[in-house]
This record gives sequence, C-alpha cells and structure tokens, in this order.
Amino acid sequence: MKRARACVLRVGGTNCDEEIKVALEELGLRTDVVHMDWLEKGDVHKYQLLVFPGGFSYGDYVRAGAVWGKRVVSKIRRDLERFIESGRLVMGICNGFQVLVESGALPGGDGAFSETPKAVLANNSSARYECRWTYLRCENGSTPFTSKIPVGEVLKIPVGHGEGRFIVESEELLRELIKENRVTFRYALPSGKAAEGAYPFNPNGSEYDIAAICNKEGNVMGMMPHPERAFFGWQAVGYGGPEGAGDGRRIFESIIEHIEGL
Repeated sequence: MKRARACVLRVGGTNCDEEIKVALEELGLRTDVVHMDWLEKGDVHKYQLLVFPGGFSYGDYVRAGAVWGKRVVSKIRRDLERFIESGRLVMGICNGFQVLVESGALPGGDGAFSETPKAVLANNSSARYECRWTYLRCENGSTPFTSKIPVGEVLKIPVGHGEGRFIVESEELLRELIKENRVTFRYALPSGKAAEGAYPFNPNGSEYDIAAICNKEGNVMGMMPHPERAFFGWQAVGYGGPEGAGDGRRIFESIIEHIEGL
C-alpha cells in the first residue's frame, strides 16, 4: 500500500471528489484529486484506482455525463483502455457512472469500450430529483468492489440524482448482464427482497432495479448511489453513530483489500 495511489478525476461541475479522497485516505490509500485537463499522456498509469465522482459535470448539458463522456473518449480513451486492460480498477459514482456509460466503458464491448453507448441513465420515472436513502442488495460479492459484502446482504446508501434510470439498448443485453453476474447491486426493500420497480425503494425506475453494474472482467464498476456519503457513522440517518461506520465503507474496504493483494 505504500506505493499504491488513487486518482479522483474532476472537471467543471463535479462536487464529490474531496469526499471520495477523504474516504480512501482514511483507509490508507494515497489519493490525488486531478482535473482531467491536467493529465498528460500516460499519467493514469501512476495509479491503481481511478474514480469518476458525482456532481454535475459541465452542467449536465445535453444529458447527464454526456459532455464529460465524450471528452474521456477524445482525450484519454487509449490510456484508459490500457489501464482497464491491465486489470486496474475504475469506479464511477452517480455522475461518474453516467460518464462511464456515455463513454462506452460500461457496459463495455468486446474490448474495454464499446464504439457507441449501449445504455443510458435516463430521467427518473418520478420526473424529479431524488435525494433519499436507498436499500441496496449485493448481487455479486466476487468483484474487487464487493469482496467484503456477502451476496444478499443489504446496504443503506443514499442517492442524489435526476437522471438515474438505467436502461439498456435491448432485452438481450439486459439478459446478458444478469446471466454474466454483472449486476453488482439492485435496489431492494428493507427486507432484502428486490424492489421490483416499487417507488421509492427503486428511486428512479431502473430496469431490473439495477443500481450498479460492472464490466465483463469485473474491474470497472459504476453505481448511482453514493458510498462516500455513507462512509462514516455520523453521515448515516437513523443508524450508526459518531464512532461507527456507514455501509458505504464496505465498498471502499473491498477496493483497498484488492489493491493490497496486487
């Protein structure tokens, strides 16, 4: 871990970069917050983890994450492809998930990127901004992001977005994501049963209650809920405490465990 480093990328409009840095450094991972315009060719390879944080990149003009997603493709696609192909980790949270989808990194294609986006994070079914705590059921506990979370366990983590309804280009692709165990978290009822679209437990109307997915190799994950907003116990509503931990910490602990094993 002494040589391991993480990079939280940012551009105009991102607003969760520092919270992610605090969470990672609390667990001992040196973390830089870097504006993407400052990146030189090859800079990403200094790191073991890249995080695309939440916020409203470039004001979410066109649609959420679209402008930053296209800039990722034009500026750092080749470097990011090599980074992903090397097995290092990429995580997108909320707006960051939208960016990974818009760039084609998620769900991905035969390579690290699909040539065109195969999914979208569309306007919430409620047609309004949703800021609330959600229950997430872990569907795949074998990724670098979920290794410390048993399948079926329920985490309480908040969302804050206006465009989080995950839709894929075809029923075939949705079946593929499910069959290949690439759905990492689903929105659930407090009991742990799938929300089955029931509002507000599924806060945005996502297909199959999808809250997070990963690529085929499992080293790229995007999620709409904000684990950095449920890292410390004092951030949690109705549970935890000033000395305890929030459920989001488990996701970051999984990442750290994976990086320590490299």
